[in-house]
Amino acid sequence: MTPDGQQIVIRYVLPGDLFGIAVAIGRTDYPGTAAAVIDSAALGWEMSAWPEMMERCPAMVRNVVRTLGGRAQEFQARIGEISTGRVERRVAQAVLRLVAQAGEPTEDGRRIAFPVSRQDLAQLTGTTLHNVSRIVSGWEREGIVAGGRERIVFRDGEALRRIAENSAE
Repeated sequence: MTPDGQQIVIRYVLPGDLFGIAVAIGRTDYPGTAAAVIDSAALGWEMSAWPEMMERCPAMVRNVVRTLGGRAQEFQARIGEISTGRVERRVAQAVLRLVAQAGEPTEDGRRIAFPVSRQDLAQLTGTTLHNVSRIVSGWEREGIVAGGRERIVFRDGEALRRIAENSAE
């Protein structure tokens, strides 16, 4: 949440992902809130256990470093998208990223495996619900995606990739 109460979706955590690892970068608090969008289970431990766990489990240290490095690259790309990309391009990039991370095959294409609303896409891409609704509705008319309440089915990968890669303003 921003200081003025606006919610921002930073990322979706998928099965097997690490989250809440702020202690690994020297924080004593977690700067966000994790909320489950589907039935989930999470394994957690006290922050005070980290030093001993990091000493005893070098594989965990490697995994944390790999995770943090990947997130730094992801956030750098997203900052570039939000700073310079057209809104339609940003939304296309976000949908492609979600499909790559959590797409599952359906008879119509690939569906994002958890509920994603248009508001979620707006928060994820730094735009408004109105913009995302207009864009996704247009894609539905063109057959690029099929939508419904909190669901997106990715139908025409080539068309969405062209939108995501188009750098023209």
